[in-house]
Amino acid sequence: MAVHIRLARHGTKKAPFYRIVVTDQRNARDGRYIELIGVFDPRDAGGKVKLDRERLVYWTSRGAKPSDTVSKLVKLTAPAAG
Repeated sequence: MAVHIRLARHGTKKAPFYRIVVTDQRNARDGRYIELIGVFDPRDAGGKVKLDRERLVYWTSRGAKPSDTVSKLVKLTAPAAG
């Protein structure tokens, strides 16, 4: 089973928000998921991202691969070093 961390689209037409989910890659984009680890709202000022970093680290240590978009969102929300 290949596990991925990706976005699942929710909301209404022309007013989307996305859930950051851990899922089997064979599941549909908005289908069943293993765990919800965050939320991304592009309509909020500047694109608000709320992410459970502890769970992200847990799943990546277990071999889950984040999508390109999720990787970019993680980099945007990274705490400032030093």
